[in-house]
Parts: sequence; structure tokens; C-alpha cells
Amino acid sequence: RRRRRRPRVVPADLPRRRPLARAPRTARRAADLAARRSFDRSIARRPSVTTNVLAMAAMCLTSAVAAARLTAASSATAPRRTARVASNSNARRGSTTRLNAVFTPPDPTKVKPLPVRIGHGFDLHRMELLTEMPGLELWLGGIKLEHDRGCVAHSDGDVLLHCIVDAITGALGMPDIGQLFPDNDPKWKGCTSDVFVTEACRLMREAGYEIGNMDCTIIAQRPKISPHKDAIRANLAKMLGADESVINVKAKTHEKVDSLGENRSIACHTVVLLNKV
Repeated sequence: RRRRRRPRVVPADLPRRRPLARAPRTARRAADLAARRSFDRSIARRPSVTTNVLAMAAMCLTSAVAAARLTAASSATAPRRTARVASNSNARRGSTTRLNAVFTPPDPTKVKPLPVRIGHGFDLHRMELLTEMPGLELWLGGIKLEHDRGCVAHSDGDVLLHCIVDAITGALGMPDIGQLFPDNDPKWKGCTSDVFVTEACRLMREAGYEIGNMDCTIIAQRPKISPHKDAIRANLAKMLGADESVINVKAKTHEKVDSLGENRSIACHTVVLLNKV
């Protein structure tokens, strides 16, 4: 059975709502028709797919023609540019050769007499296993250390002495160890590094300076440097002709980071202060 809906009871004091005014049906139909016609006109104004494809093809053809012309022009001028580059490279080689030819050992008498001079040196050498490269050795400060790896270098690979040489010559404003003792000179092959230190000290004394103090920091993951510090320090004082109290040797690990931390290399920093005699 269908239930009868109860009549809605509206209080007498509540104003009745006015029904919303709606446009006549004919007006609504006319508006819909006008909207459809405007939409059709906008679609008709848009270019068709065929028109877009033709426009893109024309653009590609224009680009291809421009690229072909540019290539032809560059190929026509290529020999001249190649010849110019070759002449420039030859000129650079010639200038390098002339610079190498005129390089002369530094003159200590031309060093400006300052009260003090400060120099910094840095050096790093690669280390390889003795099982893979027999005959390698590990030298630090003129002291041979027992280790399962050795330094790969042109000379004995003493990274500490090389660093000290760079610090002394740097304080004097002279070339570094690579220019004073080039690794392409066979006479330095396998040479002990105390020869380099002796030459650096000779230049220092001829310039009128002496060691004020020196601070060295060795960076190596292994072997431990602490047991050898005193021997290295005493040997450095003997080679440099200075008192042990003005020479300091420190050692740091590299916390197993990069080649130093992986025991594949060893490095050193040195700061030296030279006093005018």
C-alpha cells in the first residue's frame, strides 16, 4: 500500500518563498543554438591537421637548407682555420721549448734580504704492494720504514724530504723541486732525497738565511709514524744543520677516506720559517 504523504504545515507567520524566475523555453533554446554556432565558428577558424603538418614540413626544410649552407661555408674555410690552429700550436711548442732552454738554476744572491721568510711545501706519492711491485721501499725523513707497501717515485720517494725542499725553496722564492731536479733527468733516477735537501740548504745559506723553525705533518693511514718520530726528527736536524728543538714532526691518519685513507698513497705538509743571518 502506498503511504500518503502528510501535508506540509507552514506556519502562518513564515513568509512564502517566491519561485525562481525562469526564462521562457524559447529563449533558452535560442541561447543554446547561438552558443553552438559560435563554437562551430571557432572550430572552423582553427587550422586543420593537414595545415599544421605542411607548416612543420616547411620549417624543417628551411632549417635543412640553412644547415647545408652553413656546412658548405665552414668546409670552405676549414683549411685556413686548421692551418692557423696548427701554427698557433707550433708557436706554443716553440715558446715552451725556449722557456725550458733558458731555465737556469736560481741565484741566491738575488733573493731580497727580508728579516724573515715563510715557505710551505706539499708532496704526495702513490704506494703499491711489494707483492705486485718488488723492490719498492718506504722512506720518511731519511729513515727506512718496514711496510707491506712502497712509494712509486723517480727517486727514493721520501715524501717528507721532498716536502721540506719545496718549503725551503718556496720561502726563498725559488723554483720547486720538480724544476730543480726534474724527473725526466736520468741522473736523478733512484737518487736519495738527502741530496735534494743538501742543495736546498746550500741555496738557503748562500742567500743568507737559516732555519728558524719547521713544522711537518705526515698524512698516512699506515704504518704508524709515532714510533719513528724521534729518529726522523734527529735525522732532519742533522741534515738541515739545525737544533732539534726548532723541528717538529706530526702524523695524522686520513680516517680511511680516499687514497690516503685506503693506504694507497702518503702525503706531507711542511711549513718553514727562515731567519736572516
